[in-house]
Amino acid sequence: MNTTTLSRRRNLGIIAHIDAGKTTLTERLLWRTGAIHRIGEVHDGAATTDFSAIERERGITIGAAAVQAQWAPRDQPAHQLTLIDTPGHIDFAIEVERSLRVLDGAVAVFSAVDGVQPQSETVWRQARRHGVPLLAFVNKMDRPGASLDGVVAQLRDKLDATPWPLGLVLGSDGDFDGWIDLVERRVVSWQHPQPALQRPWTDDEHARYEPARQQLVEAVANHDEALATAWLEGVDIDASALRAALRRGTLAGLGVPVIAGSAFKHKGVELLLDAIVDYLPSPLDRPAVRARGAEGEVRLPADPNGALAALVFKITHQEHTALAFVRVYSGTLRVGDAVASSHAERPRRIGRLAVVQADRVHDIAQAQAGEIVAVLGWKDVATGETLSAIAQPLQLERIQAQPAVLSWRLSAANANDLIRLGQGLAQLAQEDPSFRVGSDPETGETLVWGMGELHLEVMVERLRSEWKVDVRTGSPRVAYQETPQEISRGVEGRLSKQTGGHGQFARVVLDLFPRADGQVVFVDRTTGGVVPRAFIAATEKGVRAALAQGPRGYPVVGVEVALVDGQAHTVDSSDMAFQRAAAEAVRTALQQGGTTLLEPVMAMAIDTPASHVGDVVGDLQRREGRVLTIEDHGTRAQVQALAPLAQLQAYTTTLRSLTQGRASASLQFEGYAPARAA
Repeated sequence: MNTTTLSRRRNLGIIAHIDAGKTTLTERLLWRTGAIHRIGEVHDGAATTDFSAIERERGITIGAAAVQAQWAPRDQPAHQLTLIDTPGHIDFAIEVERSLRVLDGAVAVFSAVDGVQPQSETVWRQARRHGVPLLAFVNKMDRPGASLDGVVAQLRDKLDATPWPLGLVLGSDGDFDGWIDLVERRVVSWQHPQPALQRPWTDDEHARYEPARQQLVEAVANHDEALATAWLEGVDIDASALRAALRRGTLAGLGVPVIAGSAFKHKGVELLLDAIVDYLPSPLDRPAVRARGAEGEVRLPADPNGALAALVFKITHQEHTALAFVRVYSGTLRVGDAVASSHAERPRRIGRLAVVQADRVHDIAQAQAGEIVAVLGWKDVATGETLSAIAQPLQLERIQAQPAVLSWRLSAANANDLIRLGQGLAQLAQEDPSFRVGSDPETGETLVWGMGELHLEVMVERLRSEWKVDVRTGSPRVAYQETPQEISRGVEGRLSKQTGGHGQFARVVLDLFPRADGQVVFVDRTTGGVVPRAFIAATEKGVRAALAQGPRGYPVVGVEVALVDGQAHTVDSSDMAFQRAAAEAVRTALQQGGTTLLEPVMAMAIDTPASHVGDVVGDLQRREGRVLTIEDHGTRAQVQALAPLAQLQAYTTTLRSLTQGRASASLQFEGYAPARAA
């Protein structure tokens, strides 16, 4: 793949709040590009990217699905598009996180009626954290109450964005008849199922709409020196000059082009396809990826001939075959190659490579920098693995998953299903890093942790449908954590068994410091080789094992553990001895200094009739919630609040009862805070 070909590639995600129309839009994009020849509707359970039985039954996206398409705007050659349709529900935030980690750009979809909703803010922040350039598509313009101006104002106010609307709406209050294209100075009208009709402005239209175009030029010129110079000199800014400036601003994260449409009615789809090519980055436009090697950090541009660096960002199973989705950042992967893995001791061999089209795969011989493909057949692969050349092993930044906040007890109704239950849980945990499996240390029961009730419900459904296990679930439990209360210095852990034969000896001295960021960090501050290099990793392993369960029985977070002193024996010391000594020191320090119990807190956005605000707020206060804001929207109101997850069991049912079924709530994980009952 040469540089020219790579510049015509777009790897992008479709992100939004649930029910904003992501999957419907993806379906229209695929149909309009010719990637599919029959449109499947979400409400019919026939969408291309919602291909699992659970997705089709529930009518929601659960797993991010990759599809391929081609689009040639105006007189340009065809561009290769890789689209990933991501979930909108907060319980599946890991799918958005790992997709944005490997994509070059994204289209954020907003409902023209509902505007910027809570999960819209979450995915927007995720994209910004990864430095992903964005387009905004204001969907559902055919609905009564739709307002492009209203959504643009919310983009500015709620998301702190700099929106650049690329046109004006023809029609009002659900009569979405056309689009005044300010970039191209044309009128676009919709003629479904035929392509949109386009014509240049008439003289009267030019006089009417040119002031709006000049406002757009001025807004972009405020962030682009070349355009500003031409504009101040009175040069007429043609479409190509304005597109180029918009592209530069979008790639730099200075602004967000905004397009309006109605995906369900096929309106605005071609405009969006053009904008994807015009304004979203190719792999060549993205910063060189950073990787750690034996000699420190290296930066790798998207070069097929460069050092191999690829990231496994998602794992699925189709027809009992594991698919490891891989983003190739640098170099080339080839069938038959042996590659180093950051997670495996032995090299992995690539037996089969494929391009994935939702639930179908097409075999290929190689994948080069900038491509997203799947490796088939690896059984023990893990999300976050870096693939690199055996002669030059590298480590890319890992994918961060939010901590699980809710757990259920699971058991098999039939003892004969225990093996299948274990196999199913192992596969689900391999696919989803935000889903954890463990056991209750007191009862031995199986526990599963997830991001919320819907997340765990889907996992249980998959066990029943895919693994044919009759699963019983116990009452939900909140996933608490602990954090140290104070600094502990000079805490010793010692193992000394040297009575005859080969003994066990290790001595470590640790300092523990609380951290406000919730991270667990291990540092080696020894000098003079008091603890040999060979035992440092074993010491860290023992530290982390002890932190997995604190004095209160929960994982310990928000702590820095420093190894400051120690002692080894030339014969009797071993990895195991240092692991045990380090674990003893950590447990002693936590017992002496004490820990604070932390509980998950949820951010709540409650849409309720204005007449029921008092009831909603009163119920929140009884649940130890804290109201942040109440926004008045005429006959309705939106209440923003924070509340402990432990107090929110059966909240949706209660809310419906309080409001005669007229209110709805969206919950998302906000963070951990000291438990009030602690």
